[in-house]
Amino acid sequence: MKIIFAGTPDFAAVALEALLKTSHQIIAVYTQPDRPAGRGRKLQPGPVKQVALANNIPVYQPVSLKNKTEQDTLAELQSDLMIVAAYGLLLPEQVLKAPKFGCINIHASLLPKWRGAAPIHRAIEAGDTETGITIMQMDSGLDTGDMLLTKVCPIEPHDTSATLHDKLAVLGGEAMVAALHILEKNQLQPVKQDNLHAVYAHKLKKTEAVIDWQQSAVAIERKIRAFNPWPVAQTLYVDKVLRLWQAELADTATNAEPGKVIAASKQGIDVATGDGVLRIKKLQLPGGKPLEVHQFLTAHDVLGYLFNPNNS
Repeated sequence: MKIIFAGTPDFAAVALEALLKTSHQIIAVYTQPDRPAGRGRKLQPGPVKQVALANNIPVYQPVSLKNKTEQDTLAELQSDLMIVAAYGLLLPEQVLKAPKFGCINIHASLLPKWRGAAPIHRAIEAGDTETGITIMQMDSGLDTGDMLLTKVCPIEPHDTSATLHDKLAVLGGEAMVAALHILEKNQLQPVKQDNLHAVYAHKLKKTEAVIDWQQSAVAIERKIRAFNPWPVAQTLYVDKVLRLWQAELADTATNAEPGKVIAASKQGIDVATGDGVLRIKKLQLPGGKPLEVHQFLTAHDVLGYLFNPNNS
């Protein structure tokens, strides 16, 4: 098949590389415009564009697909299919209908749960034990189209959004290749989503990163993993923002005020919460690198310190 691929970040680049190993022809890549990066703030191509250029695939980078000129350009490619993975631009109805078999999406959840922008993060934050990939026929709604194929991925107790992202990126490529194989045989069986079970994965905000120590240790530990590598969970320590990269539940009972440091050793910094004790394992001060607890404690005494629950 003649395929247009639309995507921008690493998650999509992994899928594109998987597709390039098949017999299908990637006739064009659509990706978001280059963004400034690094100290010099020079424009840098995204991961998908880098893969496309390395494989001599024509690249299109419209700011929007809402205008007729861009829609006509895409239609003139006469593709059989458009595959979308974390593209970041809205696809109007005219674009959805342009390819022979329409547009299909690689979504990082088991739909209809976690529709929207941050399915990986929200699954970890909610304490889900599994997630997966859904290959979906796109329609005009937000992740509401018919499901074509799903693959399940367990969420391990120590998974962060970074580690789960990498596993799902590989699984997404595998699922899409499998779906294309079934499509070639004309054996795809679309399944309607049950909207009654839909859950929306809201986009992450920096303000969410502030830890509320009144919450349970379980909830805070999940949040730390969900917000790694961005925006990174944080609290206030001596008027400085302390970023928390890794923590675990401590098998300790306490009646201390939530946010109070009740123990500090090379094993971790134990902090009372609204329910249970959280043991901080890796943390970071402004301008510094993430440190293991034993490194941090050589220069800082936190025993008895009360982390500000409101970070203000």
